[in-house]
Amino acid sequence: MSLIEELRWRGMLQDIMPGTEEQLKKEITTGYIGFDPTADSLHIGSLVQIILLIHLQKNGHKPIALVGGATGMVGDPSGKSEERNLLSEDVLQHNLEGIQRQLEKFLDFDCGENSAEIVNNYDWFKDFSFLNFIRDVGKHITVNYMMAKDSVKKRLEGETGMSFTEFTYQLVQGYDFYWLYKNRNAKLQIGGSDQWGNIVTGTELIRRKDGGEAFAFTCPLITKADGGKFGKTEGGNVWLDPVRTTPYQFYQFWLNASDADAEKWIRIFTFLEKSIIEKLINDHAVNPSTRILQKKLAEEVTILVHGKDEFEKAVATTEKLFANQNAPAESLSVDDLEAMEGVVKIDYAKEKLENGIDVVAFLAESNIFSSKGEARKMVQGGGISINRKKVEGVDMKIDTSLLLHDKYILVQRGKKNYYLVKRI
Repeated sequence: MSLIEELRWRGMLQDIMPGTEEQLKKEITTGYIGFDPTADSLHIGSLVQIILLIHLQKNGHKPIALVGGATGMVGDPSGKSEERNLLSEDVLQHNLEGIQRQLEKFLDFDCGENSAEIVNNYDWFKDFSFLNFIRDVGKHITVNYMMAKDSVKKRLEGETGMSFTEFTYQLVQGYDFYWLYKNRNAKLQIGGSDQWGNIVTGTELIRRKDGGEAFAFTCPLITKADGGKFGKTEGGNVWLDPVRTTPYQFYQFWLNASDADAEKWIRIFTFLEKSIIEKLINDHAVNPSTRILQKKLAEEVTILVHGKDEFEKAVATTEKLFANQNAPAESLSVDDLEAMEGVVKIDYAKEKLENGIDVVAFLAESNIFSSKGEARKMVQGGGISINRKKVEGVDMKIDTSLLLHDKYILVQRGKKNYYLVKRI
């Protein structure tokens, strides 16, 4: 199966430029994807892009991951309703280093002709003066062409408008493609479907400025069957960094996918063969209560991102927490509690527990919630359990009598989020 055929059956292909499939069949092709350094970790939305680069390399082509040190200073308007705050150089550099470390885990940088590379577009923009840029790049793309892009039109039609900084973003990204075409022989750019306009600007710049031919394809933006935002949980983004999102929490995200989402995501986020996936889907349909599709999805993605050891720890923690939820929390031994890898562990001052504290303040002060208002709302909605017992009201007091083994309080937020509070 060719790369494009593979991506098509996996549901990972949206737009494709004419000639792209033929180019990929003709020769080893260098292709790249850009990563936006708005944080020091990528999240599972970015995992789609990483997997596309892995597929590219597995099919014998050369992947380049571009971290946007320059474009990160400008801000991509695609899909945004208003302009974002620009990052300082120090924060940007910190974010770039974190993202680079993550990318190095997934790609092969020592496999000969199609070894992966990581590049930073700040390297070719840092000495590029404004006058030289508008003369050498700006003159090749008309304002009419730029105004026709959806990312521009939507913002101009809205109330907030668009700054000149964001308006020029597509030129900056377009020049990335041109620079990589000239200096790295990159003939292909890949991205999410919201990037199509920016990507096409790059191919157009290559054609107009150099008379060259470049190619592109995009993948659909990942959605949830219930209309919710993909990659978001009650606790926020699902990150690839194990400090931001523990391997247990990461595993739980995939394990809790709906049947419809699991069927779609197992094609996108794993490298299982078509016949294996089809068998899993058929077996799951016969007996959905076994959730074999979700279990296999969670296993494959957790191992890909965090490794087999962390996957096994996540499974062990899941079994301890969910195998016998009707059993009292007191039945969990000290070893059980301390071995719960990935459950968020929080230190809490013993003095506050000795005096007793209301449950809302306890939840906010321990950072299980970001505010008392948020904690109160969850308690009133019946979404908090302490030591496996549902909290019935905001008047509940948390004190030393609740300590398991004179040391721990097990807090459950929602259905799947657990926190182990340790008195110090």
